[in-house]
Amino acid sequence: MFDATSSPGLVEAAPARRYVEVAVDAAGGGGNRTYTYHVPERLADLQPGEAVLVEYGRRQALAIVLADAPEMPDVSTKPVLERVRADGPLLPPLSLALARWLAATYLAPPAIVLRAMLPPGVLERLELVAELTPGTEIAAGADGTSDAPDRGDAAIRDQLLTGPRAVRDLHAPDGRPALIRRLRALAEGGVIGLDWTLVAATAGPRFERWVRLAPPASTSSPAGRVRLGARQVAAIEELTAAAAEGLPAARIAERHGSSVLPGLVRRGLVEVEVRRRVRQPLAARPPGLRGARPAGSGLTPEQASAVDLVRRSIASRDATPLLLDGVTGAGKTAVYVEAIGTSLDAGRPVLVLVPEIALALPLVDRLRADLDASVALVHSGLGAGERADEWRRIRAGEVEIVVGTRLAVLAPLHDVGLVIVDEEHEAAYKSDRTPRLQARDTAMELGVLAGAAVVLGSATPSVESLGRARLGAYRRLELPSRAAGQPPSIELVDLRAELANGNHGLFSRSLLGALAALDVAAGERAILVINRRGAASVVMCRDCGHVQACPECGLPLVFHHAGMTLRCHHCGTAAPAATRCPNCRSPRIRYLGGGTERVEREVRERFPGLRVGRLDRDVVEQRGAAERVLDAFRDGRIDVLVGTSLVAKGMDIPEVTLVGIVSADVALNLPDERAAERTYQLLVQAAGRAGRGERPGRAILQTYQPEHPALRAVAEGNRDTFYDAELEARRRFGSPPFGRQVKLTVALPDPDAAEAEANTMAERLRARALERAVDVTIVGPAPAYVGRRGGRWRWNLVLRGARPADLLDGGLDAPWSVDVDPESLL
Repeated sequence: MFDATSSPGLVEAAPARRYVEVAVDAAGGGGNRTYTYHVPERLADLQPGEAVLVEYGRRQALAIVLADAPEMPDVSTKPVLERVRADGPLLPPLSLALARWLAATYLAPPAIVLRAMLPPGVLERLELVAELTPGTEIAAGADGTSDAPDRGDAAIRDQLLTGPRAVRDLHAPDGRPALIRRLRALAEGGVIGLDWTLVAATAGPRFERWVRLAPPASTSSPAGRVRLGARQVAAIEELTAAAAEGLPAARIAERHGSSVLPGLVRRGLVEVEVRRRVRQPLAARPPGLRGARPAGSGLTPEQASAVDLVRRSIASRDATPLLLDGVTGAGKTAVYVEAIGTSLDAGRPVLVLVPEIALALPLVDRLRADLDASVALVHSGLGAGERADEWRRIRAGEVEIVVGTRLAVLAPLHDVGLVIVDEEHEAAYKSDRTPRLQARDTAMELGVLAGAAVVLGSATPSVESLGRARLGAYRRLELPSRAAGQPPSIELVDLRAELANGNHGLFSRSLLGALAALDVAAGERAILVINRRGAASVVMCRDCGHVQACPECGLPLVFHHAGMTLRCHHCGTAAPAATRCPNCRSPRIRYLGGGTERVEREVRERFPGLRVGRLDRDVVEQRGAAERVLDAFRDGRIDVLVGTSLVAKGMDIPEVTLVGIVSADVALNLPDERAAERTYQLLVQAAGRAGRGERPGRAILQTYQPEHPALRAVAEGNRDTFYDAELEARRRFGSPPFGRQVKLTVALPDPDAAEAEANTMAERLRARALERAVDVTIVGPAPAYVGRRGGRWRWNLVLRGARPADLLDGGLDAPWSVDVDPESLL
């Protein structure tokens, strides 16, 4: 073979051009694809994960480098223009690989996926920043011929002596264009660096001033020879006790007065430095476990067997999902803790997902009590700054365990040895915004990419997960009995019989008697569940029958005592409560049905001796409110906790002896194939909160349909019969786990245009499926369950098959939205 490097007289071949694949973050651009650019030699050290400027069409746009392109593209490419300075690559390689999978699987624009992985505001603004190059001086005139420093250049130097400055903040006596010309000339001469920098609009780091005693050698007047006032002496004494660490300047000013520090600084007795103040959600929360059982009980044989299997998966880097199928109270958390310790001992971080914010804190408390490890908390309830600082800690590798809701699956982990999805069946793991990811499935893919063990835990596994376990795709670890306490007795109460006997209230006689018998003096507590917020679910005129509905969605408005407002629980529309019927002007308005607010009010009125708390979405939206309510219930300061499904899972409180399901029928008859499954899961989970201690537990389920198979399965404990029937129905329709689904939704202001567009798309897809001989069934179109939202009329199409997304050729353009593996077909 001819070797150019060993032949005399031959010129060495130019190095091969490097190409990178980028996601373009341009408004109205980018689409569901990536783009290839070549890398100029001056940017040869460009790394995946970095932000860059590229030419996109006729404009410059921000982009993020995903990976090196595997081969030379068939078309000519444009160069990457500039590196955008940031604190290293924005995302580690593991996150970039996951982003590529998410974009391909959920047909989402790669740039939107990457934005979802970053803290709020990170990509919102670019800023040109100037910085002096170390070891250089501005000494010559602008033309380079004079030994005297140019005044304009010297002025720039003086402004940059204190560190990097945004160009927009530099003084420009000759105007902005002249300043830019000077800066570019100095940059070309290597005197300064001129870089585009990402500026976080809302999530930048927070800084604060710290002070400490100056070293004796650096002070012109030792402290002992300087006459100081009493407050200055006190400040010096406090700083002496703090030693080299120092104290926040704000604390010194608060304790000793704002005039103390300037005088000490002028005398050279103290020095000031600026430090970044990390905002940590858990900083103010004590690490002790609230409501913990006494330690030392050990693992049951079933728990020990499950832990052993998880440990083997961690050691072998086997990402085959492990379905931890344990009855309520079986001790799944104890298995999690042991498995997490194994992964940490191997030097690999852990990701733990929970479906709701309210479930994150109890688990964090448990982990901090049992494991000496650094924990980060990630959920949508954090402020933008807190989320950003937790993100930075995770990216820097300062965190060993990440706990959070579905947002946490996008955390910038460099590695992960164990992924746990608690309550894996929960619908909250499915996002309703682009990218419409399913966090449980994303966590499983993360396990594949990282070589991590994956544990899916639930007392009521999703039908598809249990089906995949039966098909052999998952390994099933069963915990068939409780680790402590006994299963609760379950009673079905027929509300039809209650009505026939003259009881028109929310509570049956059986539930009222159980609440009256609650022994609060002995610490007994109760949970009441109604999966509906508000005080009344329907507001109706007694004279004409008019129901007050949302003007956007057409669904009934719900009355809330807080603020005396009517609110739509689908789109958020709010209106003041009407005193007269909008239709006939009658004042005879009736409030029908009930939600958490009404249940809470009635318990207070009927049982004034009981301390009552409420936990629903309205409470969770108030910062810190959910934490206060849950802590009060665990600590025994609340006797009865009223709530939605938020209170029906995740809580392990031995003192709970009674669970009441006020209405078991809320979602049972929705026209959705998961309606029975969701109801079954909610009821089993809720009932399982009772009887976890020494006292026996009791669950009372109020229903108008006691003969329904889902309710019979709960009351009789016949889960296999229920799952068998659900799986057989899924098999007939080709639904998960026997096939996949894609829901397409069109939304247009004109109802006729929306219907016409839906029919046109259905015909187009059916023709495409026939042409390609693809086994995909197109169902519909049909009006969406919420037919109008945001002033737009909505129609759905459903695609069923082994790979229905392939029929869409990478996605659809507006006005269509695509939901792969939807949680609901409504």
